[in-house]
Amino acid sequence: YMLPLGNIIRNHSINFHCYADDTQLYLSIKPDETNQLAKLQACLKDIKTWMSSNFLMLNTDKTEVIILGPKRLRNAFSNDIEALDGINLASSTTVRNLGVIFDQDLSFNSHIKQISRTAFFHLRNIAKIRHILSQNDAEKLVHAFVTSRLDYCNSLLSGCPKKSLKTLQLIQNAAARVLTRTRKWDHITPVLAALHWLPVKYRIEFKILLLTYKSIKGQAPAYLKDLIVPYKPTRALRSQTAGLLVVPRVSKSTMGARAFSYQAPLQWNQLPVCVREADTLSTFKSRLKTFLFDKAYS
Repeated sequence: YMLPLGNIIRNHSINFHCYADDTQLYLSIKPDETNQLAKLQACLKDIKTWMSSNFLMLNTDKTEVIILGPKRLRNAFSNDIEALDGINLASSTTVRNLGVIFDQDLSFNSHIKQISRTAFFHLRNIAKIRHILSQNDAEKLVHAFVTSRLDYCNSLLSGCPKKSLKTLQLIQNAAARVLTRTRKWDHITPVLAALHWLPVKYRIEFKILLLTYKSIKGQAPAYLKDLIVPYKPTRALRSQTAGLLVVPRVSKSTMGARAFSYQAPLQWNQLPVCVREADTLSTFKSRLKTFLFDKAYS
């Protein structure tokens, strides 16, 4: 019974996502708009009132807040966020969101470290029993316990530093060695190519472009579709029918260059026409993997 909760939050013009047992509120605040916190306070007050009248209780122990932005501005807002309507909202440095660990710098370093710890734990266990596993069974275990973690929400890592992606690539390399019983001093690139595995960097590109295709075809959520703008030249050009997208101007010194609204059209426009014009999702995925595979190993 959470349907009325959405209407309460909408009345305060605050963005939100509702899940089975979790509700997330988020709003964008400019440095000089600390008064926006009053809007959040009023929203929380109305939520508490509604919950009390329906014999529900807000779990204050699990209520978290994270401030994303430059450190100087984060510190300024942290001083203003101590308690809103009696709820302790001390700013957290990391929060878990649908299994992904977000940090205040959006570096995802904590998330990558968690993936690394978990993946290597499973790889060590698989390595112990590799000699009694068939190739097919070993591959299933690697994909279930390792590859799935590398791919989960990996589009968030688009634009991350090479150092961060290198950590994930080491996991994939180790998985390939365990699966194929390749010695640690042997070159791994030919092994990855033989397995038809895209490197981590290109797996991220694959996910971004897959979401872009779904957005264009109306198969993605509205909050993604609204970020995709088809390119319409001011005069008749061949590019008018090329399926290009508008690449927004962003400050590359900030997080703007990592946003989906920037990365999606940027990478989409670099695809061959035959990939962009794929009629079905399965055809697009097949052509896209072939393109990225050639790009990675040629």
